[in-house]
Amino acid sequence: MATLYIVGTPIGNLEDITLRALRVLKEVTIVLCEDTRVTKRLLTKYEIETPVMSYHAQSKLAKVEKILALLEEGNDLALVSDAGTPCISDPGSLLTKQVLERFGEQVPIVSIPGPSALITALSSAGISVAEFTFLGFLPHKKGRETLFKEIAGSSRVMVFYESTHRIEKALESLEKFCGAERHIIVARELTKIYEEYVRGGVASVRAHFTKNPDRVRGEFVVIVDRVY
Repeated sequence: MATLYIVGTPIGNLEDITLRALRVLKEVTIVLCEDTRVTKRLLTKYEIETPVMSYHAQSKLAKVEKILALLEEGNDLALVSDAGTPCISDPGSLLTKQVLERFGEQVPIVSIPGPSALITALSSAGISVAEFTFLGFLPHKKGRETLFKEIAGSSRVMVFYESTHRIEKALESLEKFCGAERHIIVARELTKIYEEYVRGGVASVRAHFTKNPDRVRGEFVVIVDRVY
């Protein structure tokens, strides 16, 4: 019976991949990926010649049906994202849902654990993280203000992802709803050469990026400490 493997891949440093992940990527029939160019760089580094097929948030129903047909024919497939663990704030979750709806437990969905920007950032945050709530990427408009109000009053650590184009707006909203002194950690370029953690009150972290616009790059993990 075919298996769909959910394979964690590096979030920056290509050395951050497990031996098991490399073996699975070599053995499956096809690697499903968001951007074939990104995944091919990883496969080439480890001399893996497995064919790749694109699968992303904009994939048409016909592509999903093709993937389901491959599984039905007995082909083992690996699903990867451009960086990190698929299906966490990632379109891969839509595919796993389709697989379960079509095949139930006949096609196992097997996770091959690997890097995650969320866990990487939390592990180096320097705060107590007995409990936390992960919000993924915040909505651009509808519900955004409501979420910031929820963050402001939370007794748990709150974590969300933000893009280059929206990080400054997010910090502005945090200062508005949480106050200038609320302790936060902003992590960027995780596992890369220019990895950076900026810790402090919202106002000071915001000022850091205002003074250093060249550091407003990449995707950001924002950690908001709980209300004490």
